[in-house]
Amino acid sequence: MSNHAEHNARAWDQLARRGAPLTRPVSDDDLAQPLRAIDPRGWLGDSVAGQRVLCLAAGGGRQSALFAAAGAEVTVLDISPEMLAHDRRVAAERRLAVRVVEGTMEDLSMFAAGSFDLVAQPVSTCYVPDVAVVFQQVARVLRFGGLYLSQHKSPTSQQAGEQPAAGRYQLAEPYYRDGPLPAAAPGRLREVGTREYLHRWEQLIGGMCRVGFAIEDFTEPVHAQIDAAPGTFAHRGQYIAPYVRIKARRTAAEATAQATLLTGD
Repeated sequence: MSNHAEHNARAWDQLARRGAPLTRPVSDDDLAQPLRAIDPRGWLGDSVAGQRVLCLAAGGGRQSALFAAAGAEVTVLDISPEMLAHDRRVAAERRLAVRVVEGTMEDLSMFAAGSFDLVAQPVSTCYVPDVAVVFQQVARVLRFGGLYLSQHKSPTSQQAGEQPAAGRYQLAEPYYRDGPLPAAAPGRLREVGTREYLHRWEQLIGGMCRVGFAIEDFTEPVHAQIDAAPGTFAHRGQYIAPYVRIKARRTAAEATAQATLLTGD
């Protein structure tokens, strides 16, 4: 396992032990309407029953439980044993069928090509230095026509300071950079203790297209509140969208794209 992967595995184990907000399992309210909770935009249609779903880098007992409750055949992969312990516990308590796999999003070699109809990935690509590797792995394990629903931190949000200066949120980090971002302070925008990387739009959108994904939709979930106090997450959200969601479909062109990557032509 790479240094950044080992570092982030330890960090997420610690966050899970402390019960940090992003490590809390699914609620009863969300399980009452699992598909709506997992897919507020309706990208998945009326049902995922019987679909083979990979919840990628998605431990914590939320994503896997919602898809399983909606009738999908679910595998969840995560780098953190403590996060996966939540998935096992929730699946046992709710009597849900969930396959749990410990591993990194950068290596999905344990899965055969075309193993899944859908790969669902919450915000997590920020924890790897080269997002292209992740997209290559996802393209391989998805069947032709399969969907990749992913969420990412906006690069602008990663660049900008968390607190306003002179009434403005200013860019504090360069867009073109190598190496991880500076260590995070406690807050909703960064996860304390993790090693995080900024990915440019050409790496996110272009990277998917280069391995044969067609982008079908793109949204910026709204986290703004007009009356929020300056310096709060909701106030900053008026100026900077913190996250994006991308709906991408694996197309037949993927075979050509993969061949190019492998041969270097």
